[in-house]
Amino acid sequence: QVQLVESGGGLVQAGGSLRLSCAASGRTFNRYTMAWFRQAPGKDREFVAAISWSGGRKYYADSVKGRFTISRDNAKSTVYLQMNSLKPEDTAVYYCAASYYGDYQNEYQYWGQGTQVTVSS
Repeated sequence: QVQLVESGGGLVQAGGSLRLSCAASGRTFNRYTMAWFRQAPGKDREFVAAISWSGGRKYYADSVKGRFTISRDNAKSTVYLQMNSLKPEDTAVYYCAASYYGDYQNEYQYWGQGTQVTVSS
């Protein structure tokens, strides 16, 4: 069982930056593929970024490539999402997720409660 708690969301102007954190409980954090998803009002949840258990492989949605960076610290059981050059269309609730599958495109078994990111124009 893994429990995930996101933090770091908030209100920022377009062009600004935010860093999201996701703290995980449990002793096997380093076995999980970790990812960030987001859901804007009236839209489906969408994939943002994922990172392999070792941190050696990272994957990004085209919409955030070059602006967002995912990273993890297995010693702290935490995954991060550094978001730069934010746009109003990045406004959404951001969710952290964990999967015991190695393929980041497979299903995710554990989800956080979400943190709101609002980008003003």
